[in-house]
Amino acid sequence: MDFQLWYTAAILILLTVFLIKEWIEIEIVLFSAVMLLIIGNVISIKDAFAGFSNEGMLTIAMMFIVAGALNNAGILRQINPVIFGKGNDSPRLKLFRILIPTSAVSAFMNNTPVVAMLIPALRTWAEKYHLAPSKFLIPISYAAILGGMCTLIGTSTNLIVHGLMIDHGMKGIGFFEISKIGVPLAIIGVLFLVILGPRLLPERKEPMVELGENTREFVIELKVMPNYENIGKTIEDAGMRHLTGLFLFQIERDSRIIAPAHPDEIILPGDRLFFTGIPKTILEFKKTPGLALTEDAHFDIKQYDASQVKTFEGVISANSPLIGKTVRDSNFRGRYESVIIAIHRQGERIKRKVGDIVLRPGDTVLLLAEKNFRRKWYHSRDFFLIAGAESVPSKPYWQRVISVAVFSIMILLAVFEVLPLLSAAGLAVIVLLLTKVIRPPEIPQFIDWRVLIVIALSLGVAAAVEKSGLAEFLANSLVNFGISFGIFGILTTIYILTSIYTTIITNNAAAALIFPVVYSITAKLGADPKAFAMTIMIAAAASFATPISYQTNLMVYGPGGYKFKDFLKIGVPLQCFTGACALILIYVYYL
Repeated sequence: MDFQLWYTAAILILLTVFLIKEWIEIEIVLFSAVMLLIIGNVISIKDAFAGFSNEGMLTIAMMFIVAGALNNAGILRQINPVIFGKGNDSPRLKLFRILIPTSAVSAFMNNTPVVAMLIPALRTWAEKYHLAPSKFLIPISYAAILGGMCTLIGTSTNLIVHGLMIDHGMKGIGFFEISKIGVPLAIIGVLFLVILGPRLLPERKEPMVELGENTREFVIELKVMPNYENIGKTIEDAGMRHLTGLFLFQIERDSRIIAPAHPDEIILPGDRLFFTGIPKTILEFKKTPGLALTEDAHFDIKQYDASQVKTFEGVISANSPLIGKTVRDSNFRGRYESVIIAIHRQGERIKRKVGDIVLRPGDTVLLLAEKNFRRKWYHSRDFFLIAGAESVPSKPYWQRVISVAVFSIMILLAVFEVLPLLSAAGLAVIVLLLTKVIRPPEIPQFIDWRVLIVIALSLGVAAAVEKSGLAEFLANSLVNFGISFGIFGILTTIYILTSIYTTIITNNAAAALIFPVVYSITAKLGADPKAFAMTIMIAAAASFATPISYQTNLMVYGPGGYKFKDFLKIGVPLQCFTGACALILIYVYYL
């Protein structure tokens, strides 16, 4: 056993060094470590890869799919205006109104997809109001982490520890059991960010997307319907004056052309608004309630299913029968079963209705069509398909309702312990598939396979730490070191050790590696194992100090234009502050 113990310790040290230095991808490092542990006869092949059937890991996979369904339905995009506001609040009020809902949503959705959905939305909002995304992206990541500590499903770390407890014959953590620790920490953390964030965060603005001579501009026409919320407001007040990547160049009202469209022009029902812009901005803006694209019997522009209906770009060929015809007279919809959303003509801004535009050779059309459109018309001589345009998540209204209903029922089943969380999540996925809210080909896109592989391999290494006797050896060492400070000293030592490991590797891997040590400590002390399980959960999740310590930190690193020191500047004091509060709360509630 001595050989296996020291062999495992050596592998663990090498693993740590390789992860700190980032010489090789984390998956390769962990896989190599697992294989060396098998070769050293520390663990069997079954033990090494048992992590792939761990309840926590499987639950995370199911949650990725459910979160993906909500993202594709555009649920978060619909509440973006509520979250972000108009951009004219004070810096601290802006942060407060963004961070509170972010942490609340993250309590019930895995925080990784939450941040993934918020990054593009926040950057668009920041561009619109000429704000620096760097003032908001780190706080969004931290708020998602803080919110994730409030419930069992808020972060993958909680689910991993929950699964490990069950694997060791212990009762898992209840859905809201961590809330008594997590909710106070989330409130304290958000207040910390709101008060000190504007002072500690850098201000780095992205270069704005300007429409100029080298921009491929498409022209789109939208009609103002009676239910448009900005009727009676000026163009400036409606937020149409400084749209990024989109420019309102004229208005048609009762057959009268208003060009240029002045900022103080009042928007009236029936106005036809002519914009020029880039495809992605056009696709997002056309879904604004109360602004209608050309009526079409083949597609519902507001509620099309983005998994079945795609956007394409095509160039009108020199020999096309469409040349010389207007879009309306060409019967494009009837002939090709697709909708022309917008048109680009090199070097010319087309100042007329899309339906009245006479098509010319070389015109680029932005199309909305069924997903098999490319296969069907790829060899057509009428136009050349040059690209699949950028996609914006979209689902019909009834699918959005089902997505929210299924998610809510899943939560209720888990909260009231009608079903284990894994069963509730699995049932949710089945319902989403049967109702065709999601389709099998979409599932691989929803799942972050890298996260799952890292978790499963980390559990293999954790099994070796336990079976080799290294866990018991470390447990004895920690108990002997911390016993002079009492059980609170041991708890603090575990928290610091987990925090250090989380900073240099990943939160899930840290939780998996430290758990066997903690399990041995609780057996020796006869202490409540939930106290130490909670310590691991909070210490592994509350990782703010570096961009590599938590996946959401890494996600905002590039988009925010951050430097490594930016995380240290605000993350280290936040990590120390939340750590001290967490230890006090855990000690009060459990010890």
